[in-house]
Amino acid sequence: MDSTGQRVPADLKTKVTETYDAIAAKYNEWSGRNETTREYFLGQLLKVLPDAQGRQLTVLELGCGAALTSTRMLLPRPGIHVIANDMSAGQLELAKKNLLSEFCEADVDRVTFKQGDMMHLSFPDESLDAVVGLYSVIHLPREEQSELLARIARWLRPGGHMLVNFTPDDYEAKINPSWLAEKGWMFWSGWGAERTAELLKGNGFEIISAELRGDIGDSSFYWVIARKK
Repeated sequence: MDSTGQRVPADLKTKVTETYDAIAAKYNEWSGRNETTREYFLGQLLKVLPDAQGRQLTVLELGCGAALTSTRMLLPRPGIHVIANDMSAGQLELAKKNLLSEFCEADVDRVTFKQGDMMHLSFPDESLDAVVGLYSVIHLPREEQSELLARIARWLRPGGHMLVNFTPDDYEAKINPSWLAEKGWMFWSGWGAERTAELLKGNGFEIISAELRGDIGDSSFYWVIARKK
């Protein structure tokens, strides 16, 4: 139950997916108006990613949406293979179209699209070089966020990096029944900045940067770039 007394439904993930399918175009128009914060932190991540040095770097993107920012910024880097995950089939279809309109087919072939709940993903230990989750992990119940951080720590190679934004405040549930649209039911959750930092350190991460920042007209979030020791 959230602070307004609304109950978290058993089909939480289904409702979030249905909303993003229904409002995909409206959401992308809204989010595309100001991507300064995302672009800044992705730029910082790209600075610390190692050169491929003869091998392919694998970056997992959790909640890639329509590939308007993250995938678009990662793909120009030679040697990067992006695993683009999203719950919404509608967003993934838009992502493919958007990338093919900007990049050649050979570059887009370096993207593997995976639809579904990020909690159902599985990768071999120490197989990823970076994980990016922008405005996506915050839609998981916070207990799942804790488990996800532990999994990411296993999936990353030593020295691998993670860029994720979290809620700055501690709350179990926040629900908006009409987010961006009349039928735009949405859910957020988080441990807050202090507890999130503790979870990261407890899973063997060194926090490289962490700050509260938001775009104009949007909420502020706790943006973290962390390195697996």
